[in-house]
Amino acid sequence: MEIKQFIELYKEAFGDAAPMPIAFGYSHTPASEIRSIPRCMVGAISNVRDGEPLTLCAENVKCGGGGLYTQFSHMQERIPTFVSEVEHYKLTPEMVKEYVEALEMKITDKPYLNFRRADQICDLEEVDGILFFATPDILSGLCSWAFFDNNDDDAVSAPFGSGCASIVSMALKENRNNGRRCFIGMLDPSARLLVPENELTFVIPVCRFKEMLGTMKDSSLFQHAYSIVKRRINKQLKSHP
Repeated sequence: MEIKQFIELYKEAFGDAAPMPIAFGYSHTPASEIRSIPRCMVGAISNVRDGEPLTLCAENVKCGGGGLYTQFSHMQERIPTFVSEVEHYKLTPEMVKEYVEALEMKITDKPYLNFRRADQICDLEEVDGILFFATPDILSGLCSWAFFDNNDDDAVSAPFGSGCASIVSMALKENRNNGRRCFIGMLDPSARLLVPENELTFVIPVCRFKEMLGTMKDSSLFQHAYSIVKRRINKQLKSHP
């Protein structure tokens, strides 16, 4: 299935009011001018849904955690203590180190990480994942689609992590392992205020997305029950642009 066909099916399933998904991936070529971004990149990523591409690189990712989870830099020595003793997201600094090691990250050999709306790309070249900003009703459809051909308990996972880790790092690891998991994210309190209060993220790694494209039309997204949810999605989102 081509990206154009996916966009058509996505609009048919969720309606015009649902946010357009965002494709992200590493490249040797920037998709946009390298702009200064706020310390946390999540707000800049969220703004891509409005149509302006975003390019991240070592120069404009200023957050130590952001640089780590986008694989532009190694973990700073202060991060385990900060995450544990300041943010209180892990009980001990050692747990932070174990968490980071389990993500198996390595510095990227491509200098740019591009984010573009899915309707602005032609194919899946240089795409590592597809990101959705999802209300509970949209999340219901995305999860139903992900569970359609996968009975694994972790077909949809929600491991805790920073906003950028749940978008980028987990998808990269899944691609390396040719896995089948999708990820619910934005459970990070530090980044919650950078997205609307009723939204989480849902990320499909590209290795899984290619597989799911073949099952989309046959899934419950196009059956009666979800068509009712679709009507509510469009009624709610049209009143909250």
